[in-house]
Amino acid sequence: MTSNEIRDAIIEIINEILPDGDCAGVDPDKKLRDQLELDSMDFLDIVMELRKRYGVEIPEADYPKLATLNSCVEYLTPKMK
Repeated sequence: MTSNEIRDAIIEIINEILPDGDCAGVDPDKKLRDQLELDSMDFLDIVMELRKRYGVEIPEADYPKLATLNSCVEYLTPKMK
């Protein structure tokens, strides 16, 4: 997958988990939790959905690497090639 495809996949997952969330105005360099009011369960749902759809295992120690949209794409790009 390309970086743009990964970005679109992350946004799609977030929109499904937070139907009231609006990812259109998300700043890719700011923390997703702060912008979208994600709680811990929402974040875990995103991680679980990535595993279910794409077979990507994300160790708990790596969760901080998924703080922003850009950091998610950067982290996931080598795992989803």
